[in-house]
Amino acid sequence: MARKPASNPTHGQTAGAAGGPVRDRIIDALMILLAEKALEQISLGDVARQAEVSLADLRDEFSSMVSIVTAHMKRIDRAVLAADNSDMAGESVREKLFDVLMRRLEALTPDKAAMRSLLRSAARNPGLAMALNASAVRSLLFMLAAADIDTAGPKGMMRAQGLALLFGRVLGVWVDDEDPGLARTMAALDRELSRGARWAGFLDDLCRIPEALCRGGGRWRSQRRRSPDDETAAA
Repeated sequence: MARKPASNPTHGQTAGAAGGPVRDRIIDALMILLAEKALEQISLGDVARQAEVSLADLRDEFSSMVSIVTAHMKRIDRAVLAADNSDMAGESVREKLFDVLMRRLEALTPDKAAMRSLLRSAARNPGLAMALNASAVRSLLFMLAAADIDTAGPKGMMRAQGLALLFGRVLGVWVDDEDPGLARTMAALDRELSRGARWAGFLDDLCRIPEALCRGGGRWRSQRRRSPDDETAAA
């Protein structure tokens, strides 16, 4: 299993009134608030009060609300990248990417309500959507690397941008998927990866892999084989 998100001891060295790293407390505070209301309804003062830090401490750590969201993405990156991935050895790169992205969703699970709220705000605000996309591309470069997919040069950036768009669509399914087995989410991710390999070009090298190799083992693949919802979701 992928590790759950945990506070990074290198983040935020100043401890506030409630104890713990200020940086992590600010990130957690925004996630709590996002689960209750939209981003555009949350002020910096609200975040400071929820985190029990001063505005001065908040300003020391972050320059804007979007920078807090970006720091949350980075914390999720670390949770995924620091996990034991030895169970992925021998899988095709397509299966590795599938596993990495499912691990990312697993790490995001405690903040699912906040992610739902954030996606809705981004859909209403093109400027916010563009800012979040830029942060997502940086995060997903590391997810590609974790799946042993080349991220070098302009081609790597194009792959990361393609993956950001793909993963955004999967997130839209995941935030409303209440099934503990995430059958709808897994079917959506499988479908998007296949579509991306055929059309987007960011996985063009994977298109040359025989389909048989893309049906290897993997934790999540075995669940999909057992899921009765798979064919229905893909229809």
